[in-house]
Amino acid sequence: MNRQHVLVLDDEEGFRTEITEYLSNEGFKVHGAGRPSAALELVEKNPVDIALFDIRLPEMSGLQLLQKIKAQHEDIDVIMMTGYGDMDSVVTALRFGASDFLNKPFKLNEVKETIDRLTKYRVFRDQMRRQQTQFDKLLEDEIKLVGESEPMQRIKGLIQKVAAVDDTTVLITGDSGTGKELVARAIHFLSDRKDHKFIPVNCSSIPEELFENEFFGHVKGSYTDAKYDQKGLFEVADKGTLFLDEIGDLKFSMQAKLLRVIEEKRISRIGHYHDRAIDVRVIAATNQDIEKMVKEKQFRSDLFHRLNLFWIDIPTLCERKDDIPLLFDYFVGFFAKKLNRTLKRIEKNILPQLMEYDFPGNVRELKHMIERAVILSDGSILREKDFPLLYGARKIKRNGNGQSDQLYDLNIIEKESIERALEKAACNKSEAARLLNISRQALDRKIKKLNINLS
Repeated sequence: MNRQHVLVLDDEEGFRTEITEYLSNEGFKVHGAGRPSAALELVEKNPVDIALFDIRLPEMSGLQLLQKIKAQHEDIDVIMMTGYGDMDSVVTALRFGASDFLNKPFKLNEVKETIDRLTKYRVFRDQMRRQQTQFDKLLEDEIKLVGESEPMQRIKGLIQKVAAVDDTTVLITGDSGTGKELVARAIHFLSDRKDHKFIPVNCSSIPEELFENEFFGHVKGSYTDAKYDQKGLFEVADKGTLFLDEIGDLKFSMQAKLLRVIEEKRISRIGHYHDRAIDVRVIAATNQDIEKMVKEKQFRSDLFHRLNLFWIDIPTLCERKDDIPLLFDYFVGFFAKKLNRTLKRIEKNILPQLMEYDFPGNVRELKHMIERAVILSDGSILREKDFPLLYGARKIKRNGNGQSDQLYDLNIIEKESIERALEKAACNKSEAARLLNISRQALDRKIKKLNINLS
């Protein structure tokens, strides 16, 4: 790692000089400052990696300085010093973003040991950021594989391993809204197939009688409406990836035909008597308990074992709640940019309530919730009321007259959404309907049904 730049701030010149000389002799590039204003000027003009300063300072407190530095230079690691045994301030400093602390008096070698620990952490953090950047560049702009929790680190590791072996079939399981297609796309774009097509298919939408036509294609004249040759999905995805979503909805007879193609890697169009080789990676996904389906003879065991050469099970959002702040920041930024909003402030109660919510719809529900909130916002402030589900639940709790089941009452949620949209649109029904993404007629029906007062 390159030579570390360390800022030492202390109003006692002798103490500051002692630390500065010691760290310089240990190979660090050291910048000394006697006042917070000088320190802020130094970090603007120099590439500071680590800052060391006291909790008690002239001009402003160390906590205030910490917040100013982290607001403008998030990557600067801050070590707080305190000689007053004030653990409350230390805890607050750590909450505000300090990386470590030292209790005065301390030995000079303790300073170096603390900096060395942070240096190792910075190397690890930079590696993780490079890995996340690699993922982000390869995925679509609208949704990214956001998350640093232990379950998500495990998923990312599995994705990278299976992407390196681009002929292995993959089975992805997980509840609706967890991001199964996103994981499939990550596998594709990290593999050697990335320059070829990724074809997603919803198996539940393909009727049994059209299965062969959709997957294998046909030649002109093979049946009455076959007026031209048509490639099937396997041919379209040749050299690329075919993603079979909702594989559990595939009829038993269709499963046998799919298994044959996956194993033989050859297809034959309807009306054509010669088959042809195809080079397609198959990734399948389902939100059903597919092992139970196999036991109950609802899904072929041979197809299950063929797909299940590599299994990735996606955790629910409830199982990785540590990622909610990251997802929240990402989606707020994405939708603010997409909708041309400049959000200057976010009410502090929103994130804690999101952390308490169970998210039965997983990441997809969080995404839609934030999109709706940004639409309903006034453009500069994201308020608790812009989240009807959370706001309604809080009103129930505050009034003390509701049961927890009311949290999932669609009438309550819908009424709160409509009231917020009407408020935003100054009771203009056409504009409110546009915000809610429904017709004016549908809005009138809902206003009547839910007994919403327009006055």
